[in-house]
Amino acid sequence: MSEETSNHPALSESEIQTRLENELPHWYYENGWIRRKIKTSGWKSTLMVVNTVGHLAEKAWHHPDLTVSYAFVIVKLVTHAAKGITEKDFALAKKIEEVVLWDAATDSQGVFEGTPEDPRFKYIKKD
Repeated sequence: MSEETSNHPALSESEIQTRLENELPHWYYENGWIRRKIKTSGWKSTLMVVNTVGHLAEKAWHHPDLTVSYAFVIVKLVTHAAKGITEKDFALAKKIEEVVLWDAATDSQGVFEGTPEDPRFKYIKKD
């Protein structure tokens, strides 16, 4: 089902704020969008974040606006058809959070060592 034909009602501002606090504490609501600034260690890492978000958005068929700079990416979500924030925005934000901020070293039951702490290999800066 495309965004134009979906039936996802917009949430109230108070619902959005409460859900962000409870479900997505690193996201914030501003000017009608939910947003997340992801800090990276530099251009290579920034491009990896952009590509990952792009892949997830394309699979979801729900496309965010991105602001891309040398050491950060700002992801902005809104459901245009609903003229507001809907379940679609929360679902994609959660998937972005889950995949982009995944830490293999703490979530792999010892299978992966994760990105080394060495500055040469820094990737995502943790909040």
